[in-house]
Amino acid sequence: MTHPKIAIVHDWLTGMRGGEKCLEVFCELFPEATVFTLIHDKGSVSRTIEEMDIRTSFLQKVPGISKSYRSFLPFFPKAIESFDLTGYDLVLSSSHCAAKGVKIPQGALHICYCYTPVRYAWKFFDEYFSNESSPKRWVISQIMKRFKKWDLKTNKRIDYFIAISDNVKNRISKYYDRKADVIYPPVDVRVRTTVRGAVGGTASFWPKRGCPPHCPPHFEEEFYLMVSALVPYKRVDLAVKAFSESKKRLLVVGDGGELNALKKIAGDNVEFVGWVGDEDLKGYYSACKALIFPGEEDFGIVPLEAQAYGKPVIAYGAGGALETIVPFEGKQEGSDATGVFFEEQTTASLNEAVSVLEKNRGSFYPDKIKANAVRFGRDRFKKEIEEYVKEKWEQHGG
Repeated sequence: MTHPKIAIVHDWLTGMRGGEKCLEVFCELFPEATVFTLIHDKGSVSRTIEEMDIRTSFLQKVPGISKSYRSFLPFFPKAIESFDLTGYDLVLSSSHCAAKGVKIPQGALHICYCYTPVRYAWKFFDEYFSNESSPKRWVISQIMKRFKKWDLKTNKRIDYFIAISDNVKNRISKYYDRKADVIYPPVDVRVRTTVRGAVGGTASFWPKRGCPPHCPPHFEEEFYLMVSALVPYKRVDLAVKAFSESKKRLLVVGDGGELNALKKIAGDNVEFVGWVGDEDLKGYYSACKALIFPGEEDFGIVPLEAQAYGKPVIAYGAGGALETIVPFEGKQEGSDATGVFFEEQTTASLNEAVSVLEKNRGSFYPDKIKANAVRFGRDRFKKEIEEYVKEKWEQHGG
């Protein structure tokens, strides 16, 4: 394989979320690449990414842009197209919004790692903007119509799509009329705690003593856990309502614009602990009874992180969860089940799934749950991406 000059195009750099964990691997594979992004909040991403040659668009000059960038969506097309990639042989776009629309030099190869066709433009408009006034929703809908036209037009600039899941592959086919290959994103499946409830197994095992500051005093398996941004489409409200009814303890790790509204509907048994550091989060995973996952996600890394600690997941049976969770199908010895699905986004359906889990605890084997998570590990992702890019570059004539 000859060594092409590589450009990596990522939507924005404002924090280490799932997309940035993928980007981090791209940077490890291609450390000499240039990273192009709409905006960069310096220090918000990992050292691996921060040490790259990062180039931003004209939006970077807007005061306070890192806190309000989503409001500038009408300018994203022009901003992403303003990058001059002349001289680059291979473009790897890491896109859930505008990155895939970058203009490609003649003769260059463009591979798009697609997290999803823009969620709030194509499928989840109501979930994102349900709380807005009717006039504002109308204005946003008009912006989205223009954005979708541009989004479709730019698909011609992409040689190969990689989807993060079969779920997203199907969306790419439906909305873009393009084929896509699937490479699941990387999940950190390394277990780093020895507190009660944690188990060993096929993943690496890093000892840690003590308890996160917000955990229950005895750090026993006495609570359910939700880890999520507090935004409407995550359906945190459903989990809060369901557990407020059942009176079972629920700890919610995360923050966001819905916090105050959620607190108003929460019972005393529901606790909001805000964002926590990685080490504390690992403690919560280790100590919880199970993870609650009530939204529909493109893929969903959080359920696999919980499974890496041998913890079952209670999830809405749609989207990426169908690919990462082995559903419980009745009490049986030697079961491979890693979770329970509920079929309707209602409190009754969710609480019924919790009851199913509690009545059949013996059918969930921590080592098997952890083994399921290991299949999605980071090393696997790195190898698959490297081999895919090499294959397509060689086919391209590199």
